Amino acid sequence: MSETNQKYLLGTKENEAFLKEVREGLFQFGHRFPSPGGSSYYLGDDGTPWKDRSRETWITSRMAHVYSLGCFLGHEGSADLAAAAIRGLRGELHDTANGGWYAGLTADGGILPNKQCYAHAFVILAASSGVLAGVPGADELLKDALALYDLRFWNEEEGLSCDTWNTEFTVLDDYRGLNANMHTVEAFLAAADVTGDEKYRVRAGRIIDHVTGWASDNHWRIPEHFTKAWVPDLECNKDRPDDQFKPYGATPGHGIEWARLIAQWALSTYADDPEAAGKYIAVSENLYCRAIEDAWNADGAPGIVYTTDWNGKPVVHDRMHWTLAEAINTSAVLFHTTGKQQYADNYAEFMRYLDEKVLDHVHGSWFHQLDRNNNLIGTVWPGKSDLYHAVQATLIPFYAANLSIAPAVRGGKKC
Repeated sequence: MSETNQKYLLGTKENEAFLKEVREGLFQFGHRFPSPGGSSYYLGDDGTPWKDRSRETWITSRMAHVYSLGCFLGHEGSADLAAAAIRGLRGELHDTANGGWYAGLTADGGILPNKQCYAHAFVILAASSGVLAGVPGADELLKDALALYDLRFWNEEEGLSCDTWNTEFTVLDDYRGLNANMHTVEAFLAAADVTGDEKYRVRAGRIIDHVTGWASDNHWRIPEHFTKAWVPDLECNKDRPDDQFKPYGATPGHGIEWARLIAQWALSTYADDPEAAGKYIAVSENLYCRAIEDAWNADGAPGIVYTTDWNGKPVVHDRMHWTLAEAINTSAVLFHTTGKQQYADNYAEFMRYLDEKVLDHVHGSWFHQLDRNNNLIGTVWPGKSDLYHAVQATLIPFYAANLSIAPAVRGGKKC
């Protein structure tokens, strides 16, 4: 194996060095995200803030999480950047009248309507990481975020979370979705790891059991959209197949991401029961393998297609950077967990694709959206809004799979 190829192989010092270089570039790229009030500007192709765009809570939360990781890794300036984002979440993005967090603020300071489960899950993740990093105000933010989430989004009877309220928390939308629930699992696992309150890990398991049932009944392609009664709506947005948050059909990247989160939950929940953990690892493998079979190189060019129909045929052929990041993460986790060579082989393919097509070697960060021929486009994701998926993909392959990434990095818990 040549020296060049060694950097794509999981477990080599060359691969770890390659991803460390990528990670440092990502951290450097995002330095200009904070607005004066702390909320995150949307970043353009070269990291320049696009100040004419809204400053959203979910992006600000992701930046708080990313630069908390930067604190553990010694990236210069991370403490100030994480503190700025936490300040934004405790300040201008927080709704003092109605509670919770605005979806975001417009460029001129107006309020983006509605209260999103998706954004509130990321506030929990940001606060959890900020607590570990010692960011001022993170403790209070975490307490507030968990209390608000418990009050407004978590449904104890259903074992699932709702999706969207109006700004005043007086009208709940009938839509139910798994994207918000997926990031709720991530947030709940982080909260359990950081606070020691295991009820959040139990809740994550309840969500996972629902998803496992829906996926297994659907050839391991996960339904994304649901009615108020949690009946799958498989035709949702068929007329808008590339919707930014509610695309039609199956989203293979989410199947891959769910696979990793399910593995993390199982390994942490059943640390002393390999047989019970193994049943969920099998679920993770089914989800991952279905997604890769459907979506990787599905149209004759490298990359993972954004969406497929319910028979696995590509619908939106574009390649999103976050899907590759999750494929990197999950292939590594499944290799470490099962020892199966196919996952290490997949990882090497993903590394090569990252290096050759998705890394922006000129301006930094990763291209967020490529077309089916791997040419840069921005119809769904213009610019490079945040660093979360990409930074995590430089870390998760090397850290313990049973821990959320912030406590794993802080504690030096490597595989």
